Amino acid sequence: MLKLYGGARSRASIVKWYLEEIAIPYEFVMLDMQAGEHLQPEFLEINPIGKVPAIVDGDFKLWESGAILLYLAKKYGKMPETLEQQSEIVQWVIFANATLGTGIFVEASRDRETPKLLTPLNKIFEKQQFLMGAEFGVADVAVGSILNYIPMMLKLDLSAYPAVLDYMKRISERPAFKSAIGD
Repeated sequence: MLKLYGGARSRASIVKWYLEEIAIPYEFVMLDMQAGEHLQPEFLEINPIGKVPAIVDGDFKLWESGAILLYLAKKYGKMPETLEQQSEIVQWVIFANATLGTGIFVEASRDRETPKLLTPLNKIFEKQQFLMGAEFGVADVAVGSILNYIPMMLKLDLSAYPAVLDYMKRISERPAFKSAIGD
């Protein structure tokens, strides 16, 4: 059985959300980060960087939430057929972690980056329900988790982005989101 390693309030909840969405059985291994369990030799063999999330799937070990999401989507048949469509999904997953997350959560750039990032997203969600169109997928888990972390961690006024707010509400009402990340 696939094992997902995480800590309290970690990005492991993103992977947990996707596993719940695609109904894949897994064991969640909660590491006590305060006690340094993520720095113990046993876990460093899984992720030598000592960060969570990480998974062990048989003999295969993988870390970084975006890489894990893409692996799970590919393994369990949730990736589209064409290289072009797959690349769009990869683009969104990388955008979530490398661009959106840092743009919103790095205080020094937040005021400048928030409108640059959320205005185009708002336009996308004015036209379609999800990032790839009408169907929810792994790209929505990656981007949607970062967006839904905003009200959990920051006091940002997002009223200028009503379609983004609708999107955030829509995905946060999904049973798998509630189970993995909470209300």
